[in-house]
Amino acid sequence: MKKLILTLAAAGIAVASFAGTTLRYYNEDSKDYTFKAVTCGNNKEVTFEHSRTATLTIQGCSDATISTPNGDIKVKDGDKIHIKGGKVEVVSSL
Repeated sequence: MKKLILTLAAAGIAVASFAGTTLRYYNEDSKDYTFKAVTCGNNKEVTFEHSRTATLTIQGCSDATISTPNGDIKVKDGDKIHIKGGKVEVVSSL
């Protein structure tokens, strides 16, 4: 019984460590952008680096809200983001 409880606890920790919102983004601008994001009620900061395609993970739940000067963007795990002229948009969702 003790082994079962320890195994389940270890599995729970392993799953929790991979939780988050993973986004693929393309930033066409020659400027980095840092925005505030909220996931699971927690405030985070996300930075989209200039002139690149990359992946970033917001630790927390599988969805998040990113606050930009042009309004809030709701994203979920697996979304693809496009940034051009300072505007952030979700171009595809899983």
